[in-house]
Amino acid sequence: MSGMLTGKVVLVTAAAGAGLGYATALKCAQEGARPVISDIHERRLNEAAERLAEATGAEPIAIPCDVSDTAQVDSLVEQAVERAGHIDVLVNNAGMGGDQTVVDMTDAEWDRVIDISLTSVFRVTRAVLRHMLPRESGVIVNLASVSGWRAQERQAHYAAAKAGVMAFTRCVAMEAAPAGIRVNAVAPSLAMHPFLEKTVSAELLKELTAKEAFGRAASPEEVANVVLFLASDLSSYMTGEVVSVSNQHP
Repeated sequence: MSGMLTGKVVLVTAAAGAGLGYATALKCAQEGARPVISDIHERRLNEAAERLAEATGAEPIAIPCDVSDTAQVDSLVEQAVERAGHIDVLVNNAGMGGDQTVVDMTDAEWDRVIDISLTSVFRVTRAVLRHMLPRESGVIVNLASVSGWRAQERQAHYAAAKAGVMAFTRCVAMEAAPAGIRVNAVAPSLAMHPFLEKTVSAELLKELTAKEAFGRAASPEEVANVVLFLASDLSSYMTGEVVSVSNQHP
């Protein structure tokens, strides 16, 4: 590794499990960063912290947090700053999907997906910017999705949320630019990990895979590589951008 993030503190939400959050935290740690990982599932979060320590030889900071709760989000950032000294990079990875037609979708189903996949990005970004702006330094990388561009049945709530993440990213980038803070987003299409295989039907996975240019899903590590690029100084003149990790974009 080249030490692209040496000395940086990177906060990653929804980092438990074996998906994009954990892959990003691991990749950043391998590049010299000190990861602060968070998740609503405390047991899985602690297990992820143990795996990171075993893989890198350095103990990460693990802080449980429900990103749907403003008080918990504010506490997460306060604890991260108190324990790590500052936050250089925020990776907003928390999100959730669903599978329902609009006519059968309940208010609760809509609200839950919008809250976790979009409003949580606002909550965490707001809390972290309050720390980054006075320092006039920092990077934010949001996890969007090609669903924010493409049309897919039974995904109206998720697509609306991810399109919102894209628009939010562009607007916040303009607000943060005078302080030298960069805000970008990554839009994966299909990144395969165990949880996805358990929650999405084999038929749908086959259909989505067939649309990919390489005829396969991306690995979480391949998406994490793009997050790493945006988090590093290699992307020093990029802000307000949405980078597709797929051929499926406008």
